[in-house]
Amino acid sequence: MNEIKCPKCKTIFQIDEADYDSIIKQVRDKEFIKELEIREEQYNKDKENSIKLALNETEKKYLDKINKKDIEINSLNSKIELNKNNYLIKEKNLKESYEEKIKLKDEQILYYKDFKARQSTKMIGESLEQHCKCEFDKLRPLFKNAYFEKDNDIKTGSKGDFIFKDYDEDGNEIVSIMFEMKNEADKTQTKHRNEDFFKELDKDRKEKNCEYAVLVSLLEIDNEYYNNGIVDVSYKYDKMYVIRPQFFIPLITLIRNLAFNALQYKKELRIIQNQNIDISNFEDNINTFKEGFSRNYRLASEKFKKAIEEIDKTIDHLQKTKEALLSSENNLRLANNKAEDLTIKKLTNNNETMKKMFEELNK
Repeated sequence: MNEIKCPKCKTIFQIDEADYDSIIKQVRDKEFIKELEIREEQYNKDKENSIKLALNETEKKYLDKINKKDIEINSLNSKIELNKNNYLIKEKNLKESYEEKIKLKDEQILYYKDFKARQSTKMIGESLEQHCKCEFDKLRPLFKNAYFEKDNDIKTGSKGDFIFKDYDEDGNEIVSIMFEMKNEADKTQTKHRNEDFFKELDKDRKEKNCEYAVLVSLLEIDNEYYNNGIVDVSYKYDKMYVIRPQFFIPLITLIRNLAFNALQYKKELRIIQNQNIDISNFEDNINTFKEGFSRNYRLASEKFKKAIEEIDKTIDHLQKTKEALLSSENNLRLANNKAEDLTIKKLTNNNETMKKMFEELNK
């Protein structure tokens, strides 16, 4: 039996083992459930706090990323805005520059149209020449060693309008240009093209020994091909250009500066060419000497050979003469021996007449 004391009335009573175990079990289950509920509640609170903490950290992390992206976006927007402003400024400047060029071109067109309107058809070409001459004379101090005059030489049957030549301080020609000025009145019935004058201009350039040919033209005034600046037509005729009058001085300056920069190379090339000529002359002299020496050697060799042959012939002749002399000596020796062996007895032997004569002589 087990005794149990009531916590409220303090009464003590006894219960058997089965009831005691039942009470204990009830108390244990109740406490367990209570503890379980407490732990479950604590777990839920911890879980909720963990979730909140994780959400806060994740939110903070993504907020940081979002803030960085916002900063980058703002920076890019600022750059875009700056570029946009720069583009607008450039666009405005280009537009203003283009409008200014159009305005200038329109003013030039109006000027030349008015210029032509005030001239007779006969005087237009001459006036364009005068215009270019005046433009050059304004800048004459820049070309102190230059020659710019009318081409009045008609020996070859034709002539250009002006010839420009420039020289360095030593009098060496830097560059030469043949100029032709062409214009016509708006009301002229026969309209010419710039291309109509290329062939004759090229011919004049070559006949007057000029390096470049330039057509200063107001023909085809509405042709944009000739209105955009300096036109290079060297694909048809060597070193030929077509310009409007406003490019007259710039083209002279451009060609002159290019030629001046090339002058030093020309001088060096001339020195090299002279050296090559000297070398060629030296080689020619060597070859001439070798040819002359070879000829003289051949002639001397032939004469020497002939002399050797003559000497051989002489030696052979002398040998034969020697042999003949030796043979003559032998004959003389034999004759001498015979003479020494000759006696009256031998002379009169078998010769009765001579024998009698010698006997009478002896008597």
